[in-house]
Parts: sequence; C-alpha cells; structure tokens
Amino acid sequence: MISKNLVKRLRRLELKKYREERGLFVGEGPKVVGELLSVFQPELLYCTQEWAASHSDLDTGMVVVSDEELQHLSFLQHPQQVLGTFRLPSWEESVEESASHVSANLCLGLDGVRDPGNVGTIIRIADWFGIDTVYCSPDCADTFSPKVVQATMGSLARVRVVATDLSALVDHLPVGTPVYGTLLDGDDLYTSDLSNRGLLLMGNESTGIRPVLRNRLTHRLLIPSHPPGRVTADSLNVAIATAICCAEFRRRIH
Repeated sequence: MISKNLVKRLRRLELKKYREERGLFVGEGPKVVGELLSVFQPELLYCTQEWAASHSDLDTGMVVVSDEELQHLSFLQHPQQVLGTFRLPSWEESVEESASHVSANLCLGLDGVRDPGNVGTIIRIADWFGIDTVYCSPDCADTFSPKVVQATMGSLARVRVVATDLSALVDHLPVGTPVYGTLLDGDDLYTSDLSNRGLLLMGNESTGIRPVLRNRLTHRLLIPSHPPGRVTADSLNVAIATAICCAEFRRRIH
C-alpha cells in the first residue's frame, strides 16, 4: 500500500528544483524504463505484479503496486506497468572539451527550445541519426523533466545532453569548424555544402536562433517549401526541421 506522502514526494519530481535536490528523475513504461536501466542507476521501480514477474532477474528494488496505485504515481494519462526513479547523471564538461568534440563530430545545439515534447523528440532524432551529443542553452526545457524523458522514448540511454553557453562553445571551436543554422533567409539545404562534423543549431519555436548566435553561423540553411513561391505555412515545427536537416546531413555521407 503506497502512502499519500510517497505520492507527494514522487510527484514533486516534476519540478527541476526537487529533481536536483534529490538527484533523481522519473522514467515510465516498459520501453523507456528498459532502455534507461541499461545506462542509469535506478533507485526504485514501482510496477505491476505482471511486470515484476517478468523481470525477476533484475537486481533492483521493486515495489509492486496495483493499477490504481500506479495511476496515482504516474505522470501519464495512461500508466504503462512500470515507473522508475533513476539517479541524475553528471554530463557536465568544459567548453574546451565540448569544442573538441564538436570539431570532430556532428552535434546538435538547441537555442531556447522550450517545449518539452520538442526537446525530447529532438533527442530521439539525434539517436536515430547517430548524433551522440546535444548541447542546450540554459533556457531550454530541462532534459530530465518527465515530459522530455517520455518523449525521448529511451534515447537518453545513447545521447548525452549537455547544458552550456552556446555562444562560448562556438567561440571556442577550432578555426574551420562549421556552424550551421536554419533561417528563413538561408541557402537551400539541398544544394548547400554539408559536413559530417560541426554544430547544427536549431532555434526557439517562436523567435528562431537568437541574433548573437545567428551572427556566428558559417552556413545559413533553409529548408525550401515546395513548389517555390507558393503561399504556405510560415515555418516548420523545430523537431520536424531537425529531422529533415539530420536526414540530409546523413544522406550526404552515403
């Protein structure tokens, strides 16, 4: 039998303040929890009897709960058998370390992307296209909020998300490291020179890439609408735009 106090303490993990205070974050569902267990240290798993029976080999503390109790604990509208609390990782690195990594690999940079669903989906996109690190400005949605974790569908097990000053990161990049960004006045993505290394910046849902970073771009990219000149939507969702760009970068490798 779970207590009201336990429910209250767990639900507080929706707030970044309490996640950092307790050093924990929440993952839910067989898919997400299964992926997270391969990398992150679990504290406790709250699960149905059915899930516990099929994972009896796990060397992790389990609390068997009823469907009704799981509903009280869950951040989802429709809970999915298991909810786990995990230790927050330490993904901090110096700006010099980040710059060195970007100079040799294709990485994503998120500038003020505040919607948790977009941030989580972009992490999942990075995983799909073999991008191992996403650099986020401090005003992005927090990586370990329940909504972001859920939207990643477990891709946090393979993609590091580093909070950093993007301007400082760009300024520390070795000469010749490309810095890409999507802009409405950019050059056609499909005819631009693209590399398998550098930083691909994606901007805020409403305002795009902030001017201080826009001025540091070496390649200004546009995803063209079709056919040219037709009246269409003002812009693309940032996660969709990220997927299109990543697909084109990886297509060039092949």
